[in-house]
Amino acid sequence: MSVISSGGAALGIELGSTRIKACLVDASNPTTVLAVGSHEWENALVDGVWTYSEDAIWSGLQAAYADLVADVRRQGAELTELAGIGVSAMMHGYLAFDAQGNLLVPFRTWRNTSTGAAAAELTDLLDVNIPLRWSIAHLHQAVLDDEAHLASLAKINTLAGWVHEKLTGRFALGVGDASGVFPIGTDGGYDRGRIAAYDAHAAGFLAGRSLTDLLPAVLPAGADAGTLTAAGAALLDPTGTLRPGAVAAPAEGDAGTGMVATNAVSPRTGNVSAGTSIFAMVVLERPLERVHTEIDLVTTPAGDPVAMVHCNNGASELASFASLFARFAAASGQSMTTDAVYETLLREALEGRADAGGVLAYNHLSGEPIAGLDEGRPLVVRTPDADFSLANVMRAQVYGVFATLAIGMQTLAEEGVALDAMFAHGGVFRTAGVAQRFLAGALDAPVTVGDTAAEGGAWGMAVLASYAAAEPGRDLASYLTDQVFAGAASVTADPDPADVAGFADYLARYRDGLAVESAAITALPLRGIRSSNEGTA
Repeated sequence: MSVISSGGAALGIELGSTRIKACLVDASNPTTVLAVGSHEWENALVDGVWTYSEDAIWSGLQAAYADLVADVRRQGAELTELAGIGVSAMMHGYLAFDAQGNLLVPFRTWRNTSTGAAAAELTDLLDVNIPLRWSIAHLHQAVLDDEAHLASLAKINTLAGWVHEKLTGRFALGVGDASGVFPIGTDGGYDRGRIAAYDAHAAGFLAGRSLTDLLPAVLPAGADAGTLTAAGAALLDPTGTLRPGAVAAPAEGDAGTGMVATNAVSPRTGNVSAGTSIFAMVVLERPLERVHTEIDLVTTPAGDPVAMVHCNNGASELASFASLFARFAAASGQSMTTDAVYETLLREALEGRADAGGVLAYNHLSGEPIAGLDEGRPLVVRTPDADFSLANVMRAQVYGVFATLAIGMQTLAEEGVALDAMFAHGGVFRTAGVAQRFLAGALDAPVTVGDTAAEGGAWGMAVLASYAAAEPGRDLASYLTDQVFAGAASVTADPDPADVAGFADYLARYRDGLAVESAAITALPLRGIRSSNEGTA
């Protein structure tokens, strides 16, 4: 435990959609996890906006850190200082501040799909896809709606960037997270030509300013992003035990930490991250030939171009079914742990037919742009002649997690994007050999899962913090390959031809059935404000 007390540890924190996770590693050997902590939280739908309260952000951050400290103390040690620290969070969204740093409107998360007019206008203006959840789409939608808070607007940020600023005093973002704020240019900063185009387009709103005046600075992995200040240490650890001075890594989004956690930062590699949302990242060898509204162009934490297929809805509906069956087990007098419920249901899915027997599962709790849906209505649909069994229902649920992602990935295939390796992480992959196998069938490509699959994001950020603290003198890809993943244990699943054919049949029916989903949105309006209680698998 001397490595903890002597400041030889690096801390990664990730504010995910349903949990805030903290992971402490040996800074000189990040594969050694020293302690972990977490805190569960929920987003809320308030006045039609998906959000987390300001108090929930800071109390949740402190709770996750306190849980990690408790783990350290159970090992007979005390955490007093850190070599490195890094913050990651759910990407995109909109946090607006005045000149004094006050939050002007509640945090608008990536989940909100109210920016359609702005995204379409900016996609045409900038000749690049601007997704609904990007920060610039939220900002420009506020401009189009002439929102009152714009009169006091001094800067905007992402959630990771805001937490980083509170901990370090630096208004800066890692390039991967910044690529979801505004398009990145070939020089590694915001695209200058597109900044100029927006400045001219929104001159009335900017009133003599440039958009860059509102945006955080852009930094690649390993760059100087400040250090943990005394105020930041006190915010993270109100007990006063943690000392300031840790080297801070540039703040990143959960997509970037997923790439790091799976060693998918080199061209022709990719990764899938499955949680409340699900997304695939593929590192590109060349630019795409056309603009695709279902493909986001972002970057790795080092700044290399990436094609991202992002779906708002991931494993939350699967988690709802697991909760349903957990309650059934408890009501029958046979209580089961959450992991045992997942193990049972996912193993049962292996017994289902390759096409899920005609059962379709739509996991859309919120809008899904790739599927053309402004809102979501989770559904299980079947024809009377479907094979309605538990095995097929559960296989359909897992297929439903991957279906919209597969639609977006087909676009990359049509562009001729080459992929040598696909890695996966997220809680749904904890049950070995099930979701991994089905994903391989959905993508018709080998899928690798490593030891970090279940808690990859916070660990990935801890690796970036170790990289920043070490000053390794080599690029991120070499650091990961040579120092972090050399000899790492992993399992690869090759696509089963029967699964490939079965999923293709499922997806064809799924596409046709989207008309049912659209009809449900019209026929079944939301009943009002509610809190989300969605878990990740």
